[in-house]
Amino acid sequence: MAGRLRLGGGGAYWGDAVEPAVELVRHGDISYLGVDLLAELTMALLQRQRLRDPAKGWIEDVVPILDRLWPDAAERGVRIVTNGGGANPRAAAEAACARAAEQGWPRMRLGVVEGDDVTDRMDGWRRDGLRLPNLDTGEPDIDRIAGRVVSATVYLGSEGIVEALAAGADVVLTGRCSDNALFVGPMMHEFGWTFDDPDWDRLGAAVIVGHLLECGACATGGMSSQFASVERPWEIGFPIAEVSESGDAVITKLPGSGGMVTPWTVKEQIVYEIHDPARYLMPDAVADFTAVELEQEGIDRVRVRGMRGRPRPDTLKALIGYRDGWIAEGLVVVPWPDARARADFAQRLFEERLGVAGVDPLELRIDRMGMNSLHGEAAPPQAGDPAEICLRFAVHTATRAEADAARREITHVWGLGAVGTAFGSPMRPREVIALWPTLVPRDAVQPGVRMSMVEAGG
Repeated sequence: MAGRLRLGGGGAYWGDAVEPAVELVRHGDISYLGVDLLAELTMALLQRQRLRDPAKGWIEDVVPILDRLWPDAAERGVRIVTNGGGANPRAAAEAACARAAEQGWPRMRLGVVEGDDVTDRMDGWRRDGLRLPNLDTGEPDIDRIAGRVVSATVYLGSEGIVEALAAGADVVLTGRCSDNALFVGPMMHEFGWTFDDPDWDRLGAAVIVGHLLECGACATGGMSSQFASVERPWEIGFPIAEVSESGDAVITKLPGSGGMVTPWTVKEQIVYEIHDPARYLMPDAVADFTAVELEQEGIDRVRVRGMRGRPRPDTLKALIGYRDGWIAEGLVVVPWPDARARADFAQRLFEERLGVAGVDPLELRIDRMGMNSLHGEAAPPQAGDPAEICLRFAVHTATRAEADAARREITHVWGLGAVGTAFGSPMRPREVIALWPTLVPRDAVQPGVRMSMVEAGG
């Protein structure tokens, strides 16, 4: 049983920088590196890939990331936990093993945590009377989309990760689990915490520590309101948590790396994506952020204490993916002088052309980038005539044929529009896999998460 554990946050999203994670493995004196590569939008993209090719649907960056990390991690005894398996963790594991054999990686025991994909259980649940209300819209069940469902994924907790680590996995590759579970799992394994006789304050603390690490550089000065004070963000260091068995932790980073760790940067990550700070509902515990205390105890060192927790929920969040039409989009730029008048003309021209082409959009967005594309109607009016206006057209349609027609009409804004109008490269229409968020009873999910062990490398 560890008395103090050093965990590294090795990534926050698909496409995040790899160099800071490499530095953590080489110089961070860490025991575990958690690499978070998923978002809800990412899962929709991966599900769309898997529909086209059953061997796809996982984060293909996993293989080059492990190529960069594993040789150093093997030498230093660092274990890696990542959710890069996405919608197809078994295929991701097979690709990693193939690369290991090809490149002669050091020997690697790879644990694959499955059980999050519950697509094949949906029909049985409905026959048994389980209703799946939409958490966003309030719709009581999935009747409207039942014939268009392509996937259903449950956010798992840390159980499978703990099981894989106990079985000796050097690398744990999961599908969809809560982001903080990548760190809760190692803490539970090392400190011997269990759900049989849980200390919910410690488990709540583990969820909060995981939350502080899961977004990578967001705790070390990235995405910060203090951006002007951040040193060398182009060489930013990813966060390290020094966790004690009591659940208290110190958040820090590698000495000499870019970025900064202050109570302010830690606070910014604490409130990120938090709805109710007293009831942060996660599969492993309900975390309470309201009594958290932060103290700067040295350069780039912030102590976090006072974390609390309550019993984990009886339900788990599930995301049901379903086909929801197509999207066509494109960009048009109009210049000064009279940029506003030209933009107004372009917008009306496009709307009228959709009618001529027989396109009846399910949804239409026309944003003026640099003016209202982020804040929409809340954007304050701007005086004067800008040097240029970039319009983004996005059309959500029921069919691919309509999306193709809408894409062509975006090009007509250039050909039929005001003189000086410029047109960006047309984009292919893409199918929409929309997400239906719901809750399922914890005991409706397979209680025994399947885990496969494979030997790779030399």
